[in-house]
Amino acid sequence: MGQAVGDFLPLAVVVAISPIPIVAMVLMLATPRARTNGTAFAFGWIVGLSVLGAIVLVLATGNATEDSGAPATWVDVLNLLFGLAFILLAVRTWLGRPKRGDEAEMPGWMDRVDDFTTGRSFGAGVVLSAVNPKNLVLTVAGALAIAEATLSDGQEVLALAVFVLIGSLGILTLLGIYLVVGERAAAQLERLKVWTAAHNAAIMTVLLLALGAKLIGDAISGFSS
Repeated sequence: MGQAVGDFLPLAVVVAISPIPIVAMVLMLATPRARTNGTAFAFGWIVGLSVLGAIVLVLATGNATEDSGAPATWVDVLNLLFGLAFILLAVRTWLGRPKRGDEAEMPGWMDRVDDFTTGRSFGAGVVLSAVNPKNLVLTVAGALAIAEATLSDGQEVLALAVFVLIGSLGILTLLGIYLVVGERAAAQLERLKVWTAAHNAAIMTVLLLALGAKLIGDAISGFSS
């Protein structure tokens, strides 16, 4: 299982520190229903990652490797496509970054977070974790790394749980700080939100370039094996 964890660790870390979910959680914790909405958002996030990862594992387990133990060709092709997509997304993110002095543009739904119910907060967590294209690709790639490792069913479940836990550390840490410190954390969380939003393009460009290079390298290694 250690090999699977090593393979998906960079993917899970990028899921955990993605700026948009972090900003969304900070906004949830600034609403009148901070505790319930923040908890619902985190629960939706975990459910989204878990369900998507489980679906990929069910479909890929037994098909992700050749009889020799090497990754199946379709997995290498998928990794290559994912890697190229991340490189292109990194370029697009950098070129679309705000000009100096301009504020970063956040999704319009974030302006309505104060009116969110518990159900909508849960739904936002699911969408940002499993439906958001970037996280969807990251989670699919992570689950494929687990499927390639030819683990037992129990080990696969444990490996997926580790992926979900690591991928949730960002928002769970923020929620934990709020639950322990309460409203006294508001100023620090607000500064984190402003900093994260301002540096979103730079953070994601670096992360996407690194992940793209990793996945392309994995694909090339698989093709040559």
